[in-house]
Amino acid sequence: MKTFTGQILILLSLAILALSTGFQSLAAPEPAPVPSRWQLDLRPGPLRIATVVDETGLPHTYYYLTYDVVNNTGEDLFFAPSFELTSEDGEIRSAGKGVPTVVTNEMLTRLRDPYLLDQITMATSGELLQGEENGRSGLVLWPAEGLKVDEIKVFAEGFSGETRTVTKPDTGESITLRKSLMLVHETPGEITGRGDRPLVRISQRWILR
Repeated sequence: MKTFTGQILILLSLAILALSTGFQSLAAPEPAPVPSRWQLDLRPGPLRIATVVDETGLPHTYYYLTYDVVNNTGEDLFFAPSFELTSEDGEIRSAGKGVPTVVTNEMLTRLRDPYLLDQITMATSGELLQGEENGRSGLVLWPAEGLKVDEIKVFAEGFSGETRTVTKPDTGESITLRKSLMLVHETPGEITGRGDRPLVRISQRWILR
């Protein structure tokens, strides 16, 4: 009886180990602890919301974020950043999509920073030269749809050269993941009526996606 019980325990242990190994293999890979390729110094500002009147004369609400970036990599680099925003509805929204030019210009005027670049100007400004004196400041915006959300994530790409090719376990397809900075914000309940107060950022870390 003891031998039989011992065999059962061994089989259960092996099953748990197998499940654990399977879950680990499905877990998203993490970036290298020390950057393995070039990485720019990204300094994101807070995520805020603003109401702006568009060209039709109607008010609309937008998320916006400013950031600074400095090239301390030791070489001049081509720089084409991109930002995406997601909430619990799962929809991925690219920065600038659905944002009229008049709205972007209004926000640039409100923020009163002569060095602040909109997304298009930032992407077409050529190489990012080395050094603090050559750093740039950028503005990104998204239409704010569904203002009753509990969490908002922003993903910033184009600030690191680290990539990794992985195989999807369900299809066998090879995909390339890129190192991105993930900013997670807590937004319980309705987020309107908060003026220019920033949304609460609960975490900021590099991931592969």
